[in-house]
Amino acid sequence: MTNQQLWQAILGGLEVSISKGSFTTWLKGTLITERGDDYIIIGVPSDFHKNWISQKYHQEMLKTLKSVAPEIKEIRYQMGGAPATTTVQIPAKTPVKTEYAPHQTSHVTEQPLPTHNNLNPKYTFETLIIGKNNELAHAGAIAVSKNPGTQYNPLFIYGGVGLGKTHLMQAVGNRLLATGQKKIVYITAEKFANDFVDAIKYKRMDEFKKEYRNVDALLIDDIQFMGGREGFQEEFFHTFNELRDKGKQIIITSDRAPKDIPGIEQRLISRFEWGMVADIQAPDLETRMAILRAKMEKRGVMIQEDILFYIAENIQNNVRELEGALNKLAVSQLMDNKGMVLEQAKNLLASMISGKKKVTSVRKIAESVAEFYNISMDELLKQSRKKEYVKPRQVAMYIIRKELDTSFPTIGDFFGGRDHTTVMHAVEKIGILVGQTDSLKQEVNLILDKLFA
Repeated sequence: MTNQQLWQAILGGLEVSISKGSFTTWLKGTLITERGDDYIIIGVPSDFHKNWISQKYHQEMLKTLKSVAPEIKEIRYQMGGAPATTTVQIPAKTPVKTEYAPHQTSHVTEQPLPTHNNLNPKYTFETLIIGKNNELAHAGAIAVSKNPGTQYNPLFIYGGVGLGKTHLMQAVGNRLLATGQKKIVYITAEKFANDFVDAIKYKRMDEFKKEYRNVDALLIDDIQFMGGREGFQEEFFHTFNELRDKGKQIIITSDRAPKDIPGIEQRLISRFEWGMVADIQAPDLETRMAILRAKMEKRGVMIQEDILFYIAENIQNNVRELEGALNKLAVSQLMDNKGMVLEQAKNLLASMISGKKKVTSVRKIAESVAEFYNISMDELLKQSRKKEYVKPRQVAMYIIRKELDTSFPTIGDFFGGRDHTTVMHAVEKIGILVGQTDSLKQEVNLILDKLFA
């Protein structure tokens, strides 16, 4: 058995025992660089990989190795694996499987981009960390970048604040530019709406339509802001249809799934679901560690392992906050010109990790829930069994109970004198659904993020 065959056998055994995100993040760039009578040496791309693999997967690797090569008793590690990259390719499930292939070029970030595209040249596939939380959305984005306007049109990506929706969307735009697409337009839904209003006001509708209907790809960010704007929805409906009929790619992001966006016409919801709908969830601990390591390597700083773990363990729902915490420590370490210990890091990050102010008002929570679901306070509080009011009301009761530990009778009084058993039922129901339904969990987290901002 050659070294390559042996290592592939080991990797095959490991792949079924650890998560796909962990496998591709830490093991894909490894190989056997030396083999003795009773040992092997594993080449790894970086010190980060060496430390992590030896701590997390050493015993599992030995166990797998014993089953395929019992004469090998020891595993050693050294620098010298495949070149490290911050992009981790995840094998996609059918039908996207054929869309995954190693990137042939890395010149996307080296090409100056036209400013009118509004694309950030730093947002590329090469600067993404891929894990279980975003692998489906990444697979769709890769497929779109290879064959725009075909299978996944539109590509609808949704998820919470700071999880990388905009980065992934713009990565597609930058890749399309690099492969010859001439006009890629990235814009927020709010800016699109403002341009639409100005076009009506100054009688420039022909110019507006020419700008947005004659593109190779239209990237619309935060489409949830379209809710309740009928004129805007009408114009976007026609823009969407014309682009799709021409075979032009449309990519849309939102903080929630199409059917959960309040105030959106059903005909638009159905179109959003025509192509591919993919969510991005909060990254798991190992993916958060991978993100921090990649950011640290990019900045050229060294921060202790226990500090990175502390950050990853305490900042769970926002990649931007992860990077912000790391940047804060890096600047402080640079100013002091010396290393940092965990207690120093905890003090520096206290305001970010434990300094979020808690909401002390039942009304404040209720108002935030009503705003999120685009209904009025009267609609939230009134006696109505309409679905569009019942769900927000139950979510509000759940959050009030969870965050303030308010008694069931008090919550019932606030919501129009409802019986405490009604409140208990609502809190229990939403609690169960939050544990079972990713979309509802994301909605609750978004509301909490805004409350604690």
